[in-house]
Amino acid sequence: MNATHRATATITREDADETRAVAQARPIVRWLRASGTWVLLLDIALIALFSIISPGNVFWSLQNLESMLLTGTVTVLLALGIAMLLGAGGIDISVASNLVFSSVIAALTIQALKPHGVLFAIVCGAIAALAAGCLFGLMNGVLIGLFDVNSLIVTLGTTGIGLAAALLLTGGSDIGGMPVELQAGFGLNAFFGFIPVPFVVAVIAFLLLWVVLRKTRFGSRTLAIGSLRLAAERSGIRVGRHLLILAVITGGLAGMSGFISLSMYGATTVTGHPNDALAAITAVVIGGTRLEGGRISLPGAVWGTALSIILQGGLVIMGVPSFWQLAAVGVVLIAAVVLDRIQARRRPAQ
Repeated sequence: MNATHRATATITREDADETRAVAQARPIVRWLRASGTWVLLLDIALIALFSIISPGNVFWSLQNLESMLLTGTVTVLLALGIAMLLGAGGIDISVASNLVFSSVIAALTIQALKPHGVLFAIVCGAIAALAAGCLFGLMNGVLIGLFDVNSLIVTLGTTGIGLAAALLLTGGSDIGGMPVELQAGFGLNAFFGFIPVPFVVAVIAFLLLWVVLRKTRFGSRTLAIGSLRLAAERSGIRVGRHLLILAVITGGLAGMSGFISLSMYGATTVTGHPNDALAAITAVVIGGTRLEGGRISLPGAVWGTALSIILQGGLVIMGVPSFWQLAAVGVVLIAAVVLDRIQARRRPAQ
């Protein structure tokens, strides 16, 4: 291994650990210095606040917890994929369009195969959604990784393509009539009465990506590409192929989100996800993943998603008008990003 490769590997291990503290620092100190920790603490503070001030303390209830977990599942899945791609210096703003397209493919598959058995149709629908998402991501990845086109431009273009394809397939109206078992058995089903089944899927996806990021060469190379692409290329990393794989992973997670959305509502929601990509990207950045690449915080992406869900859910319970809800969420999110930028500037001096 040459000197450049060794230096890059050292940097990526530090970034994956989400700390730049000296070796003698205690674990609690390193944890407090991690990018997403303060977001988690803010989440806890908001939960405590809304639990106290909400009428009848309704915010502190299993029913509300289940609702928030279910609401945040789709955004968490999208955020996980975006975090991985951002870590390598790319971005995907087409995930919401991918979600809609994949949900339409799943719905058409279920409708076509329903006469052959409901369970068979649902399983095939899930596979179709995942495959559609991966193919959508592959289209992005070929353009980004193999043709070296800017990821923002590519995914801006495929956003329109995916939504147009969904509208053409549906004739501009949503597809309903999904089997009742889709919602009852998956979309609205819950373990122990309050842990939604789709949320468990998101947890599994998080754990798998965390292992990939922290324990595999693929994760180290992802961070190396984001830290310094030229050094990564000189160390022998096939950057284009790596970006293609990351785009497929991001697309697959969006496809999974599309099936979950279909299972939650029992119908496609072609025009129902205009802000999902922005919400996911915001959650990722709030959680400590660098827009410039080189640092990924998967836990931070989860805490960033939770921040938006908790704040909006609390304001709804408090009866705050919708326009003030949007303003409050916007202010908090902007403040969170500004604080993260301030912390990022101070880290090298620590």
